[in-house]
Amino acid sequence: MPPSILWNFAIATPGNLYYSILVMIEVLAVFISGLIIGSFLNVCIYRIPRNESIVFPGSHCPECHQKIAYYDNIPVFSYLWLRGRCRHCRRPIPPHYATVELLTATIYAICYINAPSLSLFVIGAVFATLIIPLIFIDYYHFILPDVITYPGMALGLALSPLHPIEHWNDFLTISVYDMLNVHMNSPIVHSLVGSLVGIFLGGGILWVVAEVYFRVRKMEGLGLGDVKMMAMVGAFLGWKLAWLTTFFGSLVGSLYGGFLIITQGKTLQHKLYFGTFLGFGAIVALLYGGMILDHYFRV
Repeated sequence: MPPSILWNFAIATPGNLYYSILVMIEVLAVFISGLIIGSFLNVCIYRIPRNESIVFPGSHCPECHQKIAYYDNIPVFSYLWLRGRCRHCRRPIPPHYATVELLTATIYAICYINAPSLSLFVIGAVFATLIIPLIFIDYYHFILPDVITYPGMALGLALSPLHPIEHWNDFLTISVYDMLNVHMNSPIVHSLVGSLVGIFLGGGILWVVAEVYFRVRKMEGLGLGDVKMMAMVGAFLGWKLAWLTTFFGSLVGSLYGGFLIITQGKTLQHKLYFGTFLGFGAIVALLYGGMILDHYFRV
C-alpha cells in the first residue's frame, strides 16, 4: 500500500471506496507536486550550465527576456495553451520543458504508489529530483555538473538509514561492516557503510573502464562526470542497483550508437551523451531494479 498521510482517517472510514478516493487524491497531489518541482528543474537545466543563479531573476523568456506571468507559468497547461510559444516574442519554447514536468510528476506518482513507506518515497523523490536535471543537461551540454553530483552523494549518504536494513544486507556491505569491528548492532552505521560501498563501487566500475580505455586507446572514452554521477547513484540505491544502472545505460547507449553508425554513417569516435543513458537507466533501477534483481536471482 502507498504511504498515506490520511491513513488513520482512511482505515476508520467504512468501505473500500472511501479509501480508494483518498489514495487517488493523495496520488493526484503528489503528481501535481511533481509538475511544480519539474518546472523548477527546467530552471536548473537552463541556468546551471550557464553558471546563472537558479533563484534570481524570476522566470523569463530566454529569447526576449520578458518576465513570464504566473498564468503563463503553469506546468504543462501553459505550454499547451500557448501552443509551445512565448506570449511576447512568439519564439518556440523547447518541448523538453513540458517533458521534464511530466517526467518528474510521473516518477513521483509511481514512487508514491509503489513505496511501502513514506521514507522510501522521500528517497525516490529526492533521487529523481537530482537525476532528471543530469539527464537533460548532459543531453544538451555534454556535462554533468559537480554542483548536482557532489551534494547528491552527500544526500544519498545522509538518507541511507531511511532504507529498510534489508536493502543493505548484501555480502559486500556485510563484509565491510564486519571488517570495521563495530562492536554494536547499529542499523544506522550498517546503512552508512552500504551507501559508502555504493559510492565506491558505483563510481569505481566506470572509473576502471575509463582508465583501461584511456591506456589502451590513448584517448578519453568516459569523463569523470559519469563516474561522479554513478557514485551518486550508488549512494542512493546501493552498488547492485548502481551496476544495474550501468548495464542499462551501456546497453541503450550501445544500441543508439549502433543506430547512428548504420543510419548516419557515424564512427565509434562519435561523442554520445552517456550520462543521459545512465540517467534513464537509473530511473529504471529506482522504479523496478529490486524486482528485476529478485527475478534474476530466482531464475
